[in-house]
Amino acid sequence: MYPPIISLTDWFRTAPGQYLLGWEQAQFDRSVANLFGYNALQLGLPELSTLAANRMPHRWLALPEELLGLAPADIVLPDAADTDVPLRVALVTNAAALPFPEASLDLVVLPHTLELSADPHHVLREVERVLVPEGRVVISGFNPNSLWGLKQSRARMAERLGMRFFGMSDLYLPEAGEFIGPGRLRDWLRLLSFEVESHRFGCYRPAVHSEKWLQRNAWMDKAGARWWPIFGAVYFFVAVKRVRGVRLLGPAWRPRRAGGTAPVTITNRR
Repeated sequence: MYPPIISLTDWFRTAPGQYLLGWEQAQFDRSVANLFGYNALQLGLPELSTLAANRMPHRWLALPEELLGLAPADIVLPDAADTDVPLRVALVTNAAALPFPEASLDLVVLPHTLELSADPHHVLREVERVLVPEGRVVISGFNPNSLWGLKQSRARMAERLGMRFFGMSDLYLPEAGEFIGPGRLRDWLRLLSFEVESHRFGCYRPAVHSEKWLQRNAWMDKAGARWWPIFGAVYFFVAVKRVRGVRLLGPAWRPRRAGGTAPVTITNRR
C-alpha cells in the first residue's frame, strides 16, 4: 500500500500518474497540432510537453511560483528535441498575474493549473485578458465525479473524522488543490465569453496503485468511453475566446426638413 501522496510531482512518478500523463499527452498533441498563430503559453505542469506538436514560432513554458522551492532535479522539463521550434523555458510567474500585455497570446494551455490555484476563477480571467480574439485555451483537470474522485473524497472525509485504520485516509490523488467539476468549469467559461469547442473525458481504469492491475483493467478505457463517458478520471476542454462586435446604431428616425412650397407660375392669357 502506498503512503499518502502529498506532492503532485511525486504522484506523477507513480503508475497511475504515468498512465494519466500518457493519456493527456496524446490529447494535447491532437488538440494543438493544427492551431495556428504566433505566441503560445503552457502554464504549469512541466512533466507534460503540451506544445510539442504545435508549430507557433514563439512558445513558452511558465512555471508557477510554487516550484521555486523545489530542487532543480525535481523539475522535469519537457523534451522538445523532436520539434522544429524549441520550447522557451523562461518564466516563473504567478498564474493570476501573467507578464503579457492584453490580447497578445494565441494559445494558452492549462494542464491541471486551475485546480492547483488559490483563485482559479481569477486565473481564468487573466487568461481571457491575454488571449487575442478567437484565441484558444486548452484545460485539463481531475474529474471529481469519477472512481478516482470518489476515492479521494472518501479519504479526505476519513481524515477529517480521524479514521486512519484500514488505509481509509490514504489519498489516491495529490493532496494539493481542490478539484473543479466539468459543469462548474463550463459555467466559468461561459461567463467569460468563451465558447467550448470540444471536450472529452478519459482514464476510466479503477483507482489502484499497481501497474499490473492497471494493465489488467485496460479494457475499461474503451468500455468507459462508450457506456459511461462523463465519469472519466480526467476531463479535457478546448474553448475559443469570442468577442462580439459592437456596432453603433443611429436613431431609427431622422428629422425631416420642412421643405418650402414650390413657386407656382401664373400665366396671363391676355
